[in-house]
Amino acid sequence: MTHSEFRYAHHPEDVKKYSTQELREHFLIPELFRKDEINLTYSMYDRFIAGGAFPVSKPVKLETIDDLKSENFLDRRELGIINVGATGKVTVDGESYELKHKEALYVGRGNKEVIFEKSGDGQPYFYLNSAPAHHAYPTKKVGKEDAEVVELGDSKYANKRVLNKLIVNSIVETCQLQMGMTELVEGNIWNTMPPHTHERRMEVYFYFDLEEGQTISHYMGQPDETRHIFMKNHQAVISPEWSIHAGAGTSNYTFIWGMAGENLDYGDMDKVSVNELK
Repeated sequence: MTHSEFRYAHHPEDVKKYSTQELREHFLIPELFRKDEINLTYSMYDRFIAGGAFPVSKPVKLETIDDLKSENFLDRRELGIINVGATGKVTVDGESYELKHKEALYVGRGNKEVIFEKSGDGQPYFYLNSAPAHHAYPTKKVGKEDAEVVELGDSKYANKRVLNKLIVNSIVETCQLQMGMTELVEGNIWNTMPPHTHERRMEVYFYFDLEEGQTISHYMGQPDETRHIFMKNHQAVISPEWSIHAGAGTSNYTFIWGMAGENLDYGDMDKVSVNELK
């Protein structure tokens, strides 16, 4: 079964007036993994879809949703998958790909059938991002050894981290979807410092590897009008193109960033000095 919900886009002047609960209702994705289901959130920010596939007792198939008005989910879309659990299997139009922990798979436009399943005793958690596509690029698996790895930050500022570029244009051809994974080094809590916006692209953050009982405060909003959303493990948050996207946890964690929009230039950022935030 494929379940979905729809989210509208928002003007930043309106968001300034939102209560805590309204912020959470519009931007937080609180539950991605439901037993034996695929759970999706369709956002009007660049028509981006984020969700999770969770095959516990049986395989689950990616079905089209009403909002797409298409016979198959990928008729006009591309799909990025990162497994954040135990080893699992993804079958795309009859061809199977084994995804280990923190491995990725890009699935191009035009594929008809995508099936997720377990491949052992462990439980896979398949995190999904999808964006509209104008061209059909080949399906390609991206292991951690294939990633572009960049070390960032400094323990002095509690933001030492390892960035793994997985589904990016230098590794796999895509139309507009870009995905990667950033791992905070133990003892570090801050991600994406200095914060930034990029009006050419929107973004979704998915947080995992967070210790039980800990939390992450995700910061959003315009640089001079910031807001925060407290988040738990296995939750995601939508970041509009006008919003910063940064966070701090009460312990270290890992997060997946997924982007879509005007260009594929990872370095296209409008950075904001930390002492200029309000």
